[in-house]
Amino acid sequence: MAYATKFTFTRLSYHSGDWDTDQRMPSNLLNSLIEYTTIPIEPHEKVIPLSSDDIFTAPFLYLSGHKLVQFDAKEKANFKNYVQNGGFVFVDDCNHDIDGLFAKSFEAQMAALFGPTALKKIPNNHKLYSSFFKFEKGPPTTSFELNGWGDDLVHDYLKAIEVNGRIAVLYSSKDYGCEWDYDFRNKRFMAEDNTKFGINIIVYAMNS
Repeated sequence: MAYATKFTFTRLSYHSGDWDTDQRMPSNLLNSLIEYTTIPIEPHEKVIPLSSDDIFTAPFLYLSGHKLVQFDAKEKANFKNYVQNGGFVFVDDCNHDIDGLFAKSFEAQMAALFGPTALKKIPNNHKLYSSFFKFEKGPPTTSFELNGWGDDLVHDYLKAIEVNGRIAVLYSSKDYGCEWDYDFRNKRFMAEDNTKFGINIIVYAMNS
């Protein structure tokens, strides 16, 4: 498949919480795009404030954090307009839990913007899991879910808000950002490249 548009990894900053997480992760995913696909890339991560209308020029946005997510009025309006007009946001909770501050506050924001039932579990046979690599069991587990820090939580699903039959907001409680936060040159020491699911997310976003 030929791609005419360069892919840019665009991170959202927002005025609450800690948005600047997992700083090596974007370059790692971009390296994987070079390794596995023919998608042309912009080699450097871009950061855009959610309050800026520049988000409407970016077809893919990433939002993460550990702490409070409380959008101001402009951030709320931009997020809603972006999502409803063809944009794609990958949201990753760095706490890998289901009731931490990020999860509770982000899910409350989504309920306020899109309704209490908008954020739904997606089935593990969703085309997201076969958009490039095949993940027959749904979302791959991260090492942070298996670390025995007291939560012992393995999330066997992801959630999403769909608009016109396509995922517009993909929401993960699995802490993929931390899982992929390493220098891409260390990938050769891994038995299996754990960034492959990131490729699926990007390919899905670019083709849906």
